Amino acid sequence: MENKKSMELFSNAPVSQAVFKNALPAMAAMLMVLVYNLADTFFIGQTHDALQVAAVSLATPVFLIFMAVGTMFGIGGTSVISRAMGEGRAEYAKKVCSFCMWGCVVVGVVISVCMIIFIDPILSLVGASADTWNLAKTYLMIVVCCGPFVLISNCYSNVVRTEGESAKAMMGTLIGNLLNVVLDPILILGFGWNIAGAAIATVIGNVIGAGYYIAYFVRGKSSLSISLKDFTVKNKVAGAVLAIGVPAALGSVLMSVSQIIINSQMAEYGDMAIAAMGVAMKVVTITGMVSMGLGQGVQPILGYCVGAKLWDRFKKVLGFSLVFAFLLSAVLTGICYLFTNQIVSAFLTDTTAFGYAVQFSKILLTTSFLFGVFYVLTNALQAMGAATAALVINVSRQGIIFIPALFILKAVLGMTGLVWAQPVADVVSLIVAYVLYVNTSKKMVVQ
Repeated sequence: MENKKSMELFSNAPVSQAVFKNALPAMAAMLMVLVYNLADTFFIGQTHDALQVAAVSLATPVFLIFMAVGTMFGIGGTSVISRAMGEGRAEYAKKVCSFCMWGCVVVGVVISVCMIIFIDPILSLVGASADTWNLAKTYLMIVVCCGPFVLISNCYSNVVRTEGESAKAMMGTLIGNLLNVVLDPILILGFGWNIAGAAIATVIGNVIGAGYYIAYFVRGKSSLSISLKDFTVKNKVAGAVLAIGVPAALGSVLMSVSQIIINSQMAEYGDMAIAAMGVAMKVVTITGMVSMGLGQGVQPILGYCVGAKLWDRFKKVLGFSLVFAFLLSAVLTGICYLFTNQIVSAFLTDTTAFGYAVQFSKILLTTSFLFGVFYVLTNALQAMGAATAALVINVSRQGIIFIPALFILKAVLGMTGLVWAQPVADVVSLIVAYVLYVNTSKKMVVQ
């Protein structure tokens, strides 16, 4: 009965109600992820040691690879399950859900082991200096221990929304990240464990968050399944999930890779420049994470409409979401711009690093008002099962557009050119996303 009510929300509820009920919890969950991401840097910043801030900035993109792979199973699974729900294929949806679970476990273990074995080459790659090497190594060696749990948490914060249970999807993220935020000051400052305390808090938070989602399915209230008996890679289960999930994950992986490249290129300007870039990225992430949550929140509704062939409703949901996304991004960008100095001062006290961070933040904020529209369009393509289009857009923003721009603008503008590469990539990738959506929608008779 509960599941039928959820599907009624997708198919017949007023558009604004459907969007807000599914998207607001998703946005709140991503906001909590943001708070969790900011907490490590904030409380490390309270040690007044900019080298520890730089070390976290260096380690973060490596750790984000786990989240990216979790996104592969989460976004891919969400797209396939939501369309299967719209088509009335409940048993197939169960098999997809179980595949995502055990895929997270196996892949998570493999990545964790590989990172432990190759930790020194990884640190060289990200640009760790003699001063930040041991700090970054300490952080990474601890956090990689929760690899499978990070994947599960990131996967099912998306998949649970396919049942219309956006509030329950939010709770796993909320519980895990809130626990991390509470533990940060205790372990970092109270126990004096510094960067190791931040890593331990991250591990505990992710284990508890993943445990929530596992308990959700084990209680048997879900119409989906994580049971091993439902696991299969046949009947296009694996292929369908990976066709959408790999492009989504590739976008996240390229985001990590691009941060690693920026850090390695920024290293020639000193550790304070690296610390500043890490903080500037967190400032602009405020808008980015909320916008990402909105896009992920509306994806299950759009996917259900595609599966049920409710094209008119699809267009109404998308149109409303795009307007809301633009207004939200513009407001958040304006707030971040007005309070840039105050936000940066919460993380950095070193005068040189502070000056760089304010300058870098204001450059990155020039295009963050476009984030909402970009993420809604990207998630619409994923909801439509447009694997090729999703692949193109996900490799464009942080890959084939951003990385060349990084080196070209650095050659022309120096240090600030490394920062301006992101706004350039934001504008071009939004244009690409719009063109791909228009072409895809014509083929699917959405317009």
